[in-house]
Amino acid sequence: MTPTLEEAALGLVGTPFRLHGRDPARGLDCVGLIAEALRRAGHRPIAPEGYRLRTLSLEPWLALAGASGLEPVANGGNVILARIHALQPHLAVLVPGGLVHAHAGIGRVTFLPGDPPWPIERRWRLAKPET
Repeated sequence: MTPTLEEAALGLVGTPFRLHGRDPARGLDCVGLIAEALRRAGHRPIAPEGYRLRTLSLEPWLALAGASGLEPVANGGNVILARIHALQPHLAVLVPGGLVHAHAGIGRVTFLPGDPPWPIERRWRLAKPET
């Protein structure tokens, strides 16, 4: 049975952190976490490449969310884009009781209980299949 996005993300807790990482065996960053969770949940994500850890503009990559099966929502959703710092965007998956994210300082994908501690700029959910 294919896991939900949330189950897939929780299954990645403990995976090593690696900047630009896309392979769970070698490590994931926050983009890689979202891409791998989407893959495990049965989707075909298109992850951005060539981005910097710190940036002001995300516009070049936002279209990839839609191409990966995510649709923007005003509230709710299960994928968030937060600003850890004015120059540092961060992606995470909301799960029951908290969120899953790739933590560079700890060096692995972690579960953080409670509400996101950062300002949320964007929210997405998996798009409903076309009928």
